[in-house]
Amino acid sequence: MHSTIRAHGRITEIAADAWDSLDHGPSPFLRHGFLAALEASRSIGGRSGWTPVYLGAYDGDRLVGAVAAFVKQHSYGEYIFDFGWANAASRAGVDYYPKLVVAAPMTPATGARLLIARDADRAHVTKMLVAGVRALADEAECSSIHWLFTTAEEQAALAQLGFTPRASFQYHWRNPHGWKTWDDFTAALKSRKRKQLRKERERVHAACDPVAWIRGGDAPVDLLDDLDRWYRSTVDAHGGSDYLRPGFFHEVAKRLPDETQIAEVRTKSGARIAGAIFFETPHGLYGRYWGADQHVELLHFETAYYAGIDRCLARGTTLFEAGAQGEHKLLRGFLPSPTYSAHWMRHPGLAAAIDDFCRREAHAIAREINEMAAAGPFRSEVDDER
Repeated sequence: MHSTIRAHGRITEIAADAWDSLDHGPSPFLRHGFLAALEASRSIGGRSGWTPVYLGAYDGDRLVGAVAAFVKQHSYGEYIFDFGWANAASRAGVDYYPKLVVAAPMTPATGARLLIARDADRAHVTKMLVAGVRALADEAECSSIHWLFTTAEEQAALAQLGFTPRASFQYHWRNPHGWKTWDDFTAALKSRKRKQLRKERERVHAACDPVAWIRGGDAPVDLLDDLDRWYRSTVDAHGGSDYLRPGFFHEVAKRLPDETQIAEVRTKSGARIAGAIFFETPHGLYGRYWGADQHVELLHFETAYYAGIDRCLARGTTLFEAGAQGEHKLLRGFLPSPTYSAHWMRHPGLAAAIDDFCRREAHAIAREINEMAAAGPFRSEVDDER
């Protein structure tokens, strides 16, 4: 294979069908439409602190591999937190920014970061793309490279190429048992947990209609307006930052009309009061950006978790990621699941310190995963099977 690397400053410089033909795995968050929605809404690019550089590996004119990289001037919107590393670098007189990040912006979801054609020589294209990322870091004078929320296989390959692996975890719902219905799923729970989930759903259903699912391409403008407003009000209420700029939800619904799914909540009188946006592929469901105009006790759990589990059961989807936070997910059937990143530091002293930190941190993360799993909601015989 005679391949070359080319850099593109906008995703629209690359044909959508060529980009999306690469193997993205179950995640939709590096799809052409998602990245284009981020660009069109100015959530990335411009003054956002996320400067995109899309590296394409070409065999002649055919795109056989790609990486979405971002030159960063800050560490916000990444969810693999390196603020302590930046502070340590500052105390040592080392410039930490700019840095280079390979990730889905503002989206803490595991997915392929090395997008490679299914029929390509994976090892060859991987080495080409990683070399291209290193060259980009040199050209942009970046202090470091951070591959965030990679797959386990990618982390292992990157470790072989000199990147330091870092461990973290989230809570994910999985269906390894082939459950078909809500009753199948809850039958696997301990009796007390099963009763709690039933009571929570009953209280919400007494106040609201069942969650309605609306395809992004069919969503009315006022619903997308409400999603945007709910997102910003939720961020404000929790002291966060609204990384997604106005217009993003409208753009992503247009550019990913099938993958975008909106869970809408209405009262018994028909008033829309809450909702959340989800992204769906044949192999995964990803929940994001819950919000509400009216407080209904336990409605967040119904909209963000239980309705999503129902949808996965109905569609045979075996993976549901409902966001980055929350031990409260544990008793609702979401178990601790490892997540992965890989890092390279230009400064030798900083690199050695971070390598040591990541090794020690990995042991602590492993212990925490085991402790949380032991406190899970499933009956012991189901845990043994899992």
